[in-house]
Amino acid sequence: MDKTVPDLATAVAGIEDGMVLMVGGFGGSGAPIELIHALIDRFKATGSPKNLTVVNNNAGNGRIGIAAMIDAGMVAKMICSFPRSADPRAFTEKYLAGEIALELVPQGTLAERIRAAGAGIPAFYTPASYGTDVAKGKPVAEFDGKHYVQERWLKADAALIKAELADTMGNLTYRKAARNFSPLMAAAARVTIVQATQVVAPGEIDPEQVITPGIFVNRVVEVADARQEEALMREGVAYA
Repeated sequence: MDKTVPDLATAVAGIEDGMVLMVGGFGGSGAPIELIHALIDRFKATGSPKNLTVVNNNAGNGRIGIAAMIDAGMVAKMICSFPRSADPRAFTEKYLAGEIALELVPQGTLAERIRAAGAGIPAFYTPASYGTDVAKGKPVAEFDGKHYVQERWLKADAALIKAELADTMGNLTYRKAARNFSPLMAAAARVTIVQATQVVAPGEIDPEQVITPGIFVNRVVEVADARQEEALMREGVAYA
């Protein structure tokens, strides 16, 4: 099954208002900048998608990527671990103005909530956040004399991720730390959209090297000249 699409605009088609959107990356490492910017282009042209809930490790940097989505007014809520990072201006301004909501999730819990969705586990217990504001309103149970907070799985309508190598069937490898949240998000999303530095024919990736099997991937677009978030920030690029 050939899952490749001809361009970025086709790749992000079908992401609509109000969806939950997972975005891979840990800061700039593994961030699918070109897919995000293609979604911004569609918003500028059509006014959609808006009122998105975006799941990422942080809330964007500078004026590109997720931060540019926030600047454009596309994001209604962030679910993340680090709303403040290198240059959190976009999120901070919207949050202080009451124009964006925040669900703060400890980083390990965020990863596990996403993983649980991919594994079909609706809830689990963790000691992280017990006794803090983050745990308010959540069920608590005691196991072996220790208190644990119940956390629910975190599913998405769509995920945007960046791979190093893909075949036309959607099997993926990643470049070093760029792997981060992406395999978990691919399994937790109803539709997984991938930008890959190189797309090859089936059989050209050693099966032992495949990190994300193609069964979790719906669309693949080749972006051979992908840019790094940090490089764009140094150049002062403002995408919104």
